[in-house]
Amino acid sequence: MADVTGKGRQPAPAIPGGVWALGFVSLFMDVSSEMIHALLPVYMVTVLGASTLSVGIIEGIAEATAAITKVFSGAISDWLGKRKLLVLLGYGMAALTKPIFPIAPSIGWLIAARFIDRIGKGIRGAPRDALIADISPPEVRGASFGLRQSLDTVGAFLGPTLALLLMWWTSDQFGTVFWIAVIPACVAVGLILFFVKEPAKAPGSGSTKFPLRKADLLRLPSPYWLVTGVAAIFTLARFSEAFLLLDAKDLDMPVMLIPLVLIGMNFVYSISAYPVGILADRFERVTLLLIGIGLLVAADLALAFMPGFAGLTLGVLLWGLHMGCTQGIFAALVADASPDNLRGTAFGVFNLVSGITLLCASILAGGLWEWIGSDSTFVAGAALASLAGLTLVILRKRLKKA
Repeated sequence: MADVTGKGRQPAPAIPGGVWALGFVSLFMDVSSEMIHALLPVYMVTVLGASTLSVGIIEGIAEATAAITKVFSGAISDWLGKRKLLVLLGYGMAALTKPIFPIAPSIGWLIAARFIDRIGKGIRGAPRDALIADISPPEVRGASFGLRQSLDTVGAFLGPTLALLLMWWTSDQFGTVFWIAVIPACVAVGLILFFVKEPAKAPGSGSTKFPLRKADLLRLPSPYWLVTGVAAIFTLARFSEAFLLLDAKDLDMPVMLIPLVLIGMNFVYSISAYPVGILADRFERVTLLLIGIGLLVAADLALAFMPGFAGLTLGVLLWGLHMGCTQGIFAALVADASPDNLRGTAFGVFNLVSGITLLCASILAGGLWEWIGSDSTFVAGAALASLAGLTLVILRKRLKKA
């Protein structure tokens, strides 16, 4: 079994072309999605009259839906020995939902669109990550996941940037921005059709039994479950970024400028994820993960206790840095700790657990914001992130021995 700490690895000079292709697919879809999501919380509150608790529930349900779907799509990709078909289906569903946002007359329509969009994300997520693991040599696995995450996040800050410019150009016409967001989603689907390749037969394929069974789950080793448990606690602290946007709104930032929050966060995220992925192939991954958890604690404390735009700016930038230091490493740890023929299932279960805890986190964050105030949301996030860090320290020796 691979060493889940990643200690002592030497990176290879090149990243497989398939990883680059999947990275650019993620980039274009994220441009589309973030053009919408950068404005959606404010649109729901100011135009459709939703409460912050409603925003938390909608965001939580959306992400939990994606996570639940991932566990089945990952298992199906193991069963079929094919990943690309499910990746195409997932991205295609997301593209088809984009036109719903500009025509939605009520919260119910937005819930439906987010629900279908997240089903698409769930269908593509685990097979895509398993495909990256399939085509990436172990020596560059951390770098491969870091690169994919970086390209994905480039889209995540280009999207809000376009949203900001288009809101200025259209004089705050949400619908026009939402319609333009349809274009990059279609480009992403085209890239999958013509440029994403996969091995003729995925590792471990050809099984006649569906892998999502108790016996197969028991075959996932203890380091995998330890990583999944730490990620669950950590995800409770990492509630939806929608609350960063709402914090900007509470500071009376002009609606047109609110996408700057996601632009700044995702810019830092994108420039940090790939270098951290390279470091994860050279140094101990658990140490890098602890640094990322510490950055989330610092971000939450800045958002809770530093006044005005200074606190918002510092908190948002630290939030982006913590994402760059954690998300790719978690994916690499899961890939390291899972057998080849159960890799899709492993990513699916991991994302299921993370999605359920994200639902709880977003509802908790929305409730605290509604009933106590925004500061309490970020203080609770810092406390839960500290708990995740303490748990990782306690389990560190067991991970090293795996």
